[in-house]
Amino acid sequence: MNAIFERRAVREYANEKIDEEKIQKLIDAFQAAPCALHQTEVMELSVITDPELLKKIEDNTNNSCYNAPLVFMINTKKDSQFGERDASVAAENVMVEAVDLGLASVYVMGGVIALNKFPEFQKELGMDEGYETSVLLPIGYPADNGKPEDRSNRYKIVRK
Repeated sequence: MNAIFERRAVREYANEKIDEEKIQKLIDAFQAAPCALHQTEVMELSVITDPELLKKIEDNTNNSCYNAPLVFMINTKKDSQFGERDASVAAENVMVEAVDLGLASVYVMGGVIALNKFPEFQKELGMDEGYETSVLLPIGYPADNGKPEDRSNRYKIVRK
């Protein structure tokens, strides 16, 4: 449970490569995410570590991935009723696992809008036809030792 409370949005990453074992654990967290109606064919993941492709993502999304050494690009079928919800749940799994592994991340939407304007590039990143990017997750070692904000009273709670 501590990883849930320790997670924070990080927009500056150390220039340090993430080892394959940690990347696999993040992929496992993605795979463990619930999905609506067990429709497993509505979501796919592109795992990007290639420096040239990461630079190209930055160039096409106005630096929305903050030069992270790893980006998870979560794509969903364009006609899926629950795709964006499934992608968000999967992203949360990955972000919490990242904290547990000593990594940090940030949930990016602005870059998604930009990236969806470049279908040929998305195809180069491994996205299948008929899908669109729903979430970008830059992941890496945080460049600072910042602390998460107090979110204990973030939303209105009604109890009856």
